[in-house]
Amino acid sequence: MPRLDLTRAELHEYRPQVAEPADFDAFWERTLAESRAVAESPELTKVDSPLKLVDVYDLDFSGFAGDRVRGWVVVPAGTTEPLPTVVEFIGYNGGRGLPHERLGWAASGYAWVYMDTRGQGSQWGTGGSTPDPHGSGPAVPGFMTRGILDPEQYFYRRVFTDAALLLDAVRGFEFVDASRIAVTGTSQGGGIALAAAGLTPGLVAAMPDVPFLCHFERAVGLIDRDPYQEVVRFLAVHRDAVEQVFTTLSYFDAVNFAKRATAPALISVALMDPVCPPSTVYAAANHHAAGAEVVEYPFNEHEGGIGVQWQRQAAWLAERIG
Repeated sequence: MPRLDLTRAELHEYRPQVAEPADFDAFWERTLAESRAVAESPELTKVDSPLKLVDVYDLDFSGFAGDRVRGWVVVPAGTTEPLPTVVEFIGYNGGRGLPHERLGWAASGYAWVYMDTRGQGSQWGTGGSTPDPHGSGPAVPGFMTRGILDPEQYFYRRVFTDAALLLDAVRGFEFVDASRIAVTGTSQGGGIALAAAGLTPGLVAAMPDVPFLCHFERAVGLIDRDPYQEVVRFLAVHRDAVEQVFTTLSYFDAVNFAKRATAPALISVALMDPVCPPSTVYAAANHHAAGAEVVEYPFNEHEGGIGVQWQRQAAWLAERIG
């Protein structure tokens, strides 16, 4: 894709006014309190795995409204003391897959936690394990418009709550150093990481990679690819719903969570990205309350830096955890 977004100089200064509802904080405080009130203890079940250098656990924890959410926990074999921990979130419509598919963090001496995304996991990878038992009103295929006419019913209200409650659970694991927890994720996972970091004080770092779910109003009008185009298709039919749709989305815009972050961030952006336009990523980075270092990939599309970016993350995080 040719560069159709802002110039690099403009991106570095891009700090737009992003819609934020007056009751944003109250909405999220109530949302999390309601789900925490019905949360039950997480369950970790050790898995008989062919992997000999790591220990693998099947994770089951309480997310939104007490719904059980699945994940993986992988730690270096024989771990007996608390470790720095990386909690990772998944890209759009991917699932937790199989634990041997992503071993970089555990092989580097971290506890690694991978959250399944409810209702997703059937577009790429090796599948998900978490249903989404909540319905919605009219929606186009995909997840972006499920419940989009009401913030209370919107799909990402459930997902972001799952992420925050996962961090609650992880802090209680005996092999996790609760003072050294970082969040990360790519694309949708990067947007979830920004939300989780904005909702959860006390993290040591956030590492969103080419994050999705940022600056909705610009992204929906600029990009002709899914998932943002799901919103366009919805509004092309529901012509009278424009104001309500963008009001709902303002409660879930990762820029608004970045404004509330308490941990520094390393954010990657691909300047030829046709899925998550660079200006939307910079909107989150330039509003980041705890400071964000941005890594640019000038000639990459949505794949971004892939393994190169993981190496940058590993070096950057190591500097911060000591």
